[in-house]
Amino acid sequence: MPKNAAPLTGVRVLDLTRILAGPWATQNLADLGAEVIKIEHPNGGDDTRQMGPPFVRDQHTGEIGDAAYFLAANRGKKSVAIDIAKPEGQKLVRGLAASCDVLVENFKVGGLARYGLDYASLRTELPRLVYCSITGFGQTGPYRQRAGYDYLIQGMGGLMSVTGEPDDKPGGGPQRAGVALADVMSGMYAALGILAALRHRDATGAGQHLDIGMLDVQVAVLVNQSMNFLTTGTPPQRMGNGHPNIVPYQYFPATDGQFILAVGNDAQFRRAMQVLGLGVEGADLRFATIALRVANREALLALMTERTRTRSVDDWVNAMEAVDVPCGPINTIDRVFADPQVKARGMQMSLAHECAGEVPSVANPMRFSETPIRYQSGPPLLGQHTREVLRDVLGASDADITTWIGQGLVKETP
Repeated sequence: MPKNAAPLTGVRVLDLTRILAGPWATQNLADLGAEVIKIEHPNGGDDTRQMGPPFVRDQHTGEIGDAAYFLAANRGKKSVAIDIAKPEGQKLVRGLAASCDVLVENFKVGGLARYGLDYASLRTELPRLVYCSITGFGQTGPYRQRAGYDYLIQGMGGLMSVTGEPDDKPGGGPQRAGVALADVMSGMYAALGILAALRHRDATGAGQHLDIGMLDVQVAVLVNQSMNFLTTGTPPQRMGNGHPNIVPYQYFPATDGQFILAVGNDAQFRRAMQVLGLGVEGADLRFATIALRVANREALLALMTERTRTRSVDDWVNAMEAVDVPCGPINTIDRVFADPQVKARGMQMSLAHECAGEVPSVANPMRFSETPIRYQSGPPLLGQHTREVLRDVLGASDADITTWIGQGLVKETP
């Protein structure tokens, strides 16, 4: 591998996924240098291409293009539009799989068997292939045939039971997270598992099947909430912005909005009390330790809230930062991208786009000292790379490809 080459240089991935969990996994692989070939149906492609508004527009005609949703999880990929319902299309995809190190799919359990593209059909012919399946409930168990969507998984997996205000408070009731966390975390676990399977393949020569169930992932990332239940037998309840194990760890009102205090230890707590002018009250033995502050939550928060209402958000943030107490504003997303730290880290960027000229994107947060991420391309148009991939990877002739286009077997972006 050339010096400073991307970590996954030379790895080729066949991407048979759509929506978010699967594309999020393969976008991470693409960011790390893998060649990702995204297979899409010629009629419409990935569902998220239509999940708008908003949409990007053609820079010349102003016509509506792909939805912003699609842009979020598909940069750096090559789009090949093939109808896998046709035997000829299945043959093309199997040929591509033979040239790949990894295949990622998120069809329903058994959905690819009818096309001869499931793991059982490919494992003998392609013993080195790392095959990753992402489904709602995994390949086994009584729910394996059910479709899984993020909202459903957040509810079934317990996240909504601990998110939102308590039932007896204004606005109370279950609340999903504002980002599709079950999808995103499933994609991240899939990418991590694929890297581990590649390491095993390189050491032993053997590929394997990686089974990622979104419900499994959601249960796995309940973290302290699940352990609070497993150690006590008492299910955690919704606490709004409060934390079950740390106090104070929530937002507080100021004269012009709200700010967050995240006080993680006793020393930080004592410094925060001094800033709030609650030195004596803060020294109350009821608040001496984290456990005592949790037990006396309401009394402490009442004291703090009375003081925080007297000054502005910026005043409190600056005062707390001056004594190394974690504190910050609650930013809207426009303020996120205007934040000096976010700008300094280069989190917002632009990528070339065949239709729009360029489109905005959000940088990958992984920072490598020796192999920095080099973004290969923006999100592709449907079928943008059909001819290139079929010609260069499968060795198909231009005449054959043109014939397949005419038959509706494949699609090429004009």
